[in-house]
Amino acid sequence: MSLSGEEQKAAMSLSGEEQKAAMSLSGEEQKAAMSLSGEEQKAAMSPSGEQQRTPRLSRSGAAAIVVVAMAVAGAVLGAVWVWLAPPVHTIVALTRSGERIHTYLGGEADHLFIASAMFIGLFVMFAIIAAVLVWQWRAHRGPVMAAALWVGAVVAAATAAGVGAALVHWRYDVVDAAAVPLTQDDRVRYFTEAPPVFFGHDPFQVAATLLLPAAFAALVYALMAVATPRDDLGAWPAVDEHPMHVPQPVGTPT
Repeated sequence: MSLSGEEQKAAMSLSGEEQKAAMSLSGEEQKAAMSLSGEEQKAAMSPSGEQQRTPRLSRSGAAAIVVVAMAVAGAVLGAVWVWLAPPVHTIVALTRSGERIHTYLGGEADHLFIASAMFIGLFVMFAIIAAVLVWQWRAHRGPVMAAALWVGAVVAAATAAGVGAALVHWRYDVVDAAAVPLTQDDRVRYFTEAPPVFFGHDPFQVAATLLLPAAFAALVYALMAVATPRDDLGAWPAVDEHPMHVPQPVGTPT
């Protein structure tokens, strides 16, 4: 009876130790699993340079593509402006005293302002849309692309002005009031003249027309850059932002 009692106690002690060991192992396994899952979540949440794909184009190549694409789009918009801009109806008349008069019919003089304002408005909208699209090219975000956007907007406006002026003079009349043949029997001639691209031929007015859309494009791009929480703007290569680690106490105070 005594031996059996000691054997029972030994068996109970061994089973208790085995349960404690099993519980300890399971606790360590749970901690290890939790640690691994936390590391996996941290790796998935932290944007590092290894997770981003290397861009196929260099930053200078991407900037060149932006400038060329905007120049082509500017030529297309120049043709669109020719279709939208209202022409100017004018009259050349010969008075009884023999003096030539070149004037506008009714309120047609307002079309001189409307056509130029439409050109600026069209390219301001284009510049804003272009800034948003260029910002979507995430791998190349930064000052190089901002400069390419500004240059591209200026080139696009200049290209559109050249294309628009050529097409609008081909579509409508170019009137030289002094050369219009008028006689005493045929005193009046009516013309449909081409609308102007710029508000005037002063260099300041021309420069302002070309630079205003570029200023809007740069402003929109800068606002999106300021609104981005990351210092690298999410571009490639990414810069890891290490969080501040709070030191843990070494041991519990006694």
